[in-house]
Amino acid sequence: MLPVLEVEKEVETNVSEIIFESYEIPDYIVTKMIGNSIPISNIEEIDIKDLSYLQITYWGFDEKSHIGEMIVNKKVAQEILDIFKEVYENKYPIEKIRLIDEYGANDEESMQDNNTSAFCYRVVKNSKKLSNHSLGIAIDVNPLYNPYIDGKRIEPANAGIYKDRNINVKGLIKKGDALYNAFIKRGWTWGGNWKTKKDYQHFEKEI
Repeated sequence: MLPVLEVEKEVETNVSEIIFESYEIPDYIVTKMIGNSIPISNIEEIDIKDLSYLQITYWGFDEKSHIGEMIVNKKVAQEILDIFKEVYENKYPIEKIRLIDEYGANDEESMQDNNTSAFCYRVVKNSKKLSNHSLGIAIDVNPLYNPYIDGKRIEPANAGIYKDRNINVKGLIKKGDALYNAFIKRGWTWGGNWKTKKDYQHFEKEI
């Protein structure tokens, strides 16, 4: 089945049609990724055929349906569609789902904009280890409201207020909520369960 979108256009919009589909990555998306989520220096290390392009309907903060885009590992593509379909059916709020390439693959900018995303070829900060985002097996959801916290370090930098996990805001992930359950029951792990540092936005799965 060919992608719904044959040419580049804005995907995220209020819609009446519900879409949860996986495709081969369209050429115009690959072009957008190169130099962003696929760094030029690492281009030989990435096989596009291992990745899938997803169109996902989500329930926005405006209480309307929108369609977002995500790149993930092909091995988990259907499972991710199932997760987000369940999340959508529960009307769990997600502010936006855009490719991180829309932010020049700048993770801090994407997080500050509360953007949910998956694939980005990069190392774990302050290390030489590849992030699971590089394999398309990690997803960050509503990252502004669900920051990464390691001692005094918090990412994104504008997320200080959300260190308080009892604050009442849309899309703040809590253990046992609809989003948490949709991931965990399918064998994903949550950074909010880590013992020392916390990554409340982060879900990942070993394959």
